[in-house]
Amino acid sequence: MSRLRTNELWKGYAGSEVLRGVNLEVQPGSLTAVLGLSGCGKTTLLRVIAGFERAERGSVSLGEKTLDDQRSYVPPEKRSIGYVPQEGALFPHLSVQENIGFGLSRRERNGDGVADLLEMVGISPLAKRLPHELSGGEQQRVALARALARRPQALLLDEPFSSLDASLRTRVREEVHTLLREQGVTTVLVTHDQEEALSLAENVAVLRDGRIIQQGEPSELYERPADERLARFLGAVNLIEADIHDGTAQTPFGALALRADRDVGSAGAGIVMVRPEQLDVRVREENAAGGGGSAGVGGRVEQCRYYGHDALLHIRPEAPAGGGGSELLLVRVVGAQALPVGTRVTVRAHGPATPLR
Repeated sequence: MSRLRTNELWKGYAGSEVLRGVNLEVQPGSLTAVLGLSGCGKTTLLRVIAGFERAERGSVSLGEKTLDDQRSYVPPEKRSIGYVPQEGALFPHLSVQENIGFGLSRRERNGDGVADLLEMVGISPLAKRLPHELSGGEQQRVALARALARRPQALLLDEPFSSLDASLRTRVREEVHTLLREQGVTTVLVTHDQEEALSLAENVAVLRDGRIIQQGEPSELYERPADERLARFLGAVNLIEADIHDGTAQTPFGALALRADRDVGSAGAGIVMVRPEQLDVRVREENAAGGGGSAGVGGRVEQCRYYGHDALLHIRPEAPAGGGGSELLLVRVVGAQALPVGTRVTVRAHGPATPLR
């Protein structure tokens, strides 16, 4: 197991900067997700790490070995890095076992190595089939086995599950995650899917406009995002206007404690983040008072997005309670507690809240 690292990595095309000083560190044997929107530089980053592209500035290293800097360059085939492209890129005229053994010597192909890989990814009965005879999930398993065949020190996955349907995608990525954890391969997964990144990776690096803007454990990014834009990108969020003073935010919900590990800077007016699962909602009797403060914020359900296991309520407060350009409150409840549109409710918040500005 080896640590993978990029230091101040720069890369551009036709005078346009794509990677702008990327610092990425992947611990040995871990899975790190690089998360970002299309066009942010995710695939370019993988291609530079793999050696398909040369860095213009900065360096790439694996363990104690420098793979790319201004003085040296190791070609892709000598980097001990496996690569799984988005569509698998299997050879259509080769069988499953031939695809997996393509990069191996004749002795390795004739040994037990390919059979062991087929067993490892759970496709032994498919060894003689051609790629067009496989499902999308089976093709991805073949591509993964081929990448692991040469026992790489690191593995790069370029949105490998994006072409699968929702139910299959969830199952295949969980199986792949279990397999990689068992193998102990240092892995980088690039994705634009927030749920995929947060649920699979031990570490998440968010790439925006060619830079890593925050890297850390999934819970750290979700609960303590670097800015409002990232807070919204990682999931539904309430941005609440607050008066911040002495580690407390005075909000329409009353006083909310602030995260103790977050630097709030100077006291005064600001915005705090409260995730939808930090809000509780109760149906209000028609003759009940609506107000705010310790009694909560009164409002009406304007929309209910039902997902089965849970639901996301969009609630219009009777008095403005939100910041960041929207007065709607988002409340996540279990599916059985979904409420119809028009229901009068009281919303209460529980901290800690995260100050964003």
